Formats: sequence, structure tokens, C-alpha cells
Amino acid sequence: MAITDKTDKKDLFAAYTEDSIRSLDWREHIRLRPGMYIGKLGDGTSMDDGIYILIKEVVDNCIDEHTMGFGKQVDIKVSEHSVTVRDYGRGIPLGKVVDVVSKINTGAKYDSKAFQKSVGLNGVGTKAVNALSNYFKVQSIRDGRTKIAEFERGVLTKEHKEAATNEPNGTIVTFIPDDTVFKNYHYIPEFLENQIWNYCFLNAGLTINFNGQKYLSKNGLLDLLQRKTVEEDLRYPIIHLKGEDIEVAITHENQYGEEYYSFVNGQHTTQGGTHLAAFREAFVKTVRDFYKKDYDATDIRASICAAISVRVQEPVFESQTKTKLGSLTVYENGPSMKAFVLDFLSKHLDDFLHRNPTVADAMKKRIEQSERERKELAGIKKLANERAKKANLHNRKLRDCRYHLNDEVSGKDKLEQDAKRLESVIFITEGDSASGSITKSRNVETQAVFSLRGKPLNSFGLTKKIVYENEEFNLLQHALNIEDGLEGLRYNKIVVATDADVDGMHIRLLLLTFFLQFFPDLVKNGHVYILETPLFRVRNKQETIYCYTEEEKQQAIKKLGSKPEITRFKGLGEISPEEFGRFIGEDMKVEPIILSKDTHVQKLLEYYMGKNTQSRQEFIISNLRYEKDLVNE
Repeated sequence: MAITDKTDKKDLFAAYTEDSIRSLDWREHIRLRPGMYIGKLGDGTSMDDGIYILIKEVVDNCIDEHTMGFGKQVDIKVSEHSVTVRDYGRGIPLGKVVDVVSKINTGAKYDSKAFQKSVGLNGVGTKAVNALSNYFKVQSIRDGRTKIAEFERGVLTKEHKEAATNEPNGTIVTFIPDDTVFKNYHYIPEFLENQIWNYCFLNAGLTINFNGQKYLSKNGLLDLLQRKTVEEDLRYPIIHLKGEDIEVAITHENQYGEEYYSFVNGQHTTQGGTHLAAFREAFVKTVRDFYKKDYDATDIRASICAAISVRVQEPVFESQTKTKLGSLTVYENGPSMKAFVLDFLSKHLDDFLHRNPTVADAMKKRIEQSERERKELAGIKKLANERAKKANLHNRKLRDCRYHLNDEVSGKDKLEQDAKRLESVIFITEGDSASGSITKSRNVETQAVFSLRGKPLNSFGLTKKIVYENEEFNLLQHALNIEDGLEGLRYNKIVVATDADVDGMHIRLLLLTFFLQFFPDLVKNGHVYILETPLFRVRNKQETIYCYTEEEKQQAIKKLGSKPEITRFKGLGEISPEEFGRFIGEDMKVEPIILSKDTHVQKLLEYYMGKNTQSRQEFIISNLRYEKDLVNE
């Protein structure tokens, strides 16, 4: 019923009856509102998609056992759809195996003596996995006895009797995500590997066997930063400091931006929180005090790459997915988070810099270089910001969505807002026809469109000055709100949407060069994607099939038979808004931009976007036939 000023209040009153009130059991509630429990669904193309959160919820329990001193190994096996996780801890008490995975508010973590500094305190994790799985099996092995229970979508289908066993103690969980909830999902190996490495970095000495490969870290966050950085790009060797319930690793690089990895009780807090805010503030104060100079905070933190891990008693997170810490203290009746981190850094980092004058001198030079660069940019930035306002960004270049990351909400509204934040997308496209098709077919709640005017500039080798001098780049960084870092990023996914021809590929390269050159943390944190749209439409009077490859086209022709109509989409503008809606809806196909451990960003950019070297000429010649095929299709 549409509500207007003329709506009769009696009608509204009459519509609100006892029948309006529903009570959902735990399983129904999780399945009806999965975003409240696992953030978002997705198909596996984002590292924060639900299928990875399901694995995390199960592994978190294994890590908590290890943290408490039980079990030094976790086995994880992930096939195309099935996941099995096995720890060697104490095992769930056999009489509670069913309850622990199917009754809300049931779990050992309510007993703070059993789990002093665990990740999951609300007893929801494995219940959510159970409810959102086609098949879920839990087995506990405890002192020569075992108990097994099997479920389908949270409903108990078989409870086995206790039996004798020779297996070592521990818990084994096997599940298959529900494909009616996680549609067309697939696991990306790099995302799984990154998830597993984080567990190892945060639990030095823990061995994780993942699909037959062993993962082990001996040096914690030092190993993490070594994996995330390239040694020749570092301004000084990584500083690694450890204390009771806190560990940090710090270095400065040559690239732009600030890059942080923050953790609480082994949980990767991708959105930071009170511990990261405390670290950023404490680092600035400690550096100022050491050098006895009031450097600007942005100069001190420019080009920093750092990791912080803290252990907190009964942590408070701002969402069920535990991506942002809200705790203000470390222990009950203990110091504030801010005081705890500052006390640690002001002592240990200050001592380190005094003992290592070469490192201290290198850090000072990096800070002063950032100071010079900031002052050189000051006048240009002011003019660029004024130009962006005059350009009337939100009407001229950006067709925004109704959702914004900066909205302040609380309670249940915040849970829904968190889910929308994860779903928010901005499409970057070129030309009026393409941007027009996307604009007409998008979801206006969570999808925005930024329209480029022609090909962007090749920014390789240029300084950040060009970001402000070039109108396209300046307006784009304002649309994304990334001038001062990722904290204000307005969209979770940045999707490059270009034509599937040589010009479209070139625009992709130019945009990726811009992001990798000036905002590499956007790529490293998994925010940048390429939109995949069909190359062909094959149809007859009964059926239409959209094909993304030549192989799919041949299969479609074979299926439809009798000379079907075949259309080759050479540009996004050729796809009608009605059709486009299918390709940017819940079945949208995107390819994430993933940087492997061995990727050296500057060398990569130099090869593709630098001067025409012999090796690149040979690459172009060897791939020339493929490019001609694209043009002639």
C-alpha cells in the first residue's frame, strides 16, 4: 500500500495486527537475513564474499583452540564446492555436538575462563555455516570416542550414536555452501591462500595443511610484511616489535598512500577500528618525540606499510563479520586501547630507533621527502579541489547511487548499512552510449556510474602532481573519495567497464596504471575489478544464450541448431539497457585484479606502459594475431 498525506490512519492501524508479528527460529532468521551474519553473499570474486566467511567462521574455532594451547595443526581441504576443516584440539564435548552447531547462544566462549581471548564470542559462527549449507557434517573426537551429526540447511538429518575410535582428538567440519543462496559461486585460490597465510602470520608455530601444501610462519608479522612488500622498494629494513598482547611491524616504501594490516585475536579487521586508529596516532606521536620535531602527521605516515595485532579480552566488534573493532579497552578495568598502544610504541619503537641510527636516518629522510612533496602539491590541490566543485561532479561525471558509506546509522539499520556498503559498486566506463546503458539498467540503491571522456592519460612515471592537474584523474579521485586514503572510500567495488576490443583493453591498462601508480592499496585490498560482458548473443525463437567465449558460442550454436541468429557485441553501447541489466545484476561477472606475492608493481608498469622495450615488442608481435581477431570479430 502506497502511503501518502491522504492515507487514512485507520487503514494503517487496521493493517498492523497480530498476524503482522512473526517469530523466526534461528535457522529461518539466518537464511532470511544472511547479511546480518556473514556480511554479504557474492559469488567468490571478492575476498570478503560469503563463501570465504563461511570457511573463516569454522577455522576461527580451530584457531581459538590453538590459542588456548590445544592443537598445533589445522587441516583444510577445499574442492570445487566442498570444504573440510579439521583441528587437533580438545574436540567438542560429545553430548553437545548437535547443540553447538544448531542452537543460538550455545557455546564454550561464554565461559571466559575457557576462552580468554577468542575471536567469536556470540556463538553464531558455525550455526550460520550450518544454516547456509546444502550439507553440513560435524564430528568430534574426544578421548577415544567420537560423535557425528549431519544437517541439510540447518535441519538435523542424522545423529549418529557415539562410537569408539583411534583418531586423535579434535573437531572435523565438512560443508557444501547452499547454491540457492550463493549463486554460481567459485573459490579463487589466491583469496584462500591469503586467508590461510594470515592465520599463520598471527599464530607463529601453527601449521596449516591446505590442499596438500604446508603453511607455517616462524616470525609472525615480520613474515607478513615481507610477503606484502618487495625488498628493493623498502626505505629501511622492517621494524618488528613484540610485547604482551601486541605485535607490530613497520616500514616505509617508495609508493604513495598508507597501507595497513590490522588484526584482533587473530581476526583480520579489514575495516580497522580502535586499535588501528590508536596505532596511527601513537606512531605519529612517537616519531615526533624521537626526532623532536613537529612533523605533519600525513608526512610521517605517507608511504608507510605496517601491521598491528592485538589480543583483547572479550572484544567488541561493530558487525557480526568482525571486520572493525569497537573495543575501547584491552582488558576489563585495564588501560584504554589508545593508552595501551601508545605506551608500547613510545617505549619499544623509541628504543629501536635509538639502537638503530641507520634506520632512524632513513625514516627521517622518507618523512622529509613526503613533506617536500606535500608542500609542492599544496597550491595545486587547492585549485584542483575548487575545480572539482565547479565541475558539479555529481551531475556532470558521476551518476551516484543512493547509498553512501559516510551515512551515520546504528542498531539494525547499521547491520543493513554494512551489508549495502559491501554491495556498493561504481562502474568506470567510457563514452555516452556505454554509460547510458549502464545508468538505465543499474540498481540505483548501490550502483554508481562514472563516465570517462575519451582515453585517460598514461600516468606511468609521472608524479602525483598529475592527479590534480589532469581533470579526469582529479574528478575520479573525488568521486571515489580517496585523496586522503581508503578510510573514506565510497564504494566497495570499483569496476572498470570497457568495450571488449583493443581500445577497451587499452583504457583498462591506463586505468590500472593510474590506480597502481597512485593508489596501489585499492588494488592490494581487492577493490578493483574488470567487468565481463558477453561477446556473443546466440538465439532462436525459443531461447537466447549469452556467450563470454568462442567456445561457449560454439556450444550454444550446437545446442540451438538450425542456424540461430548470432550477434557479436563489439561495444557496451550496442547492448540494450534491458539486456545490460542481466549482466550487472546478481549474476554479474567480474574479474578481480590480484597482485601475486612476486609482483613488482613498478617493473610491471614499466613493461606494459613504459618505453617500447625489445621484450615488449616481442610480446606484441607474438600476440598480434589475437588482437587482429578481436578487431575482425
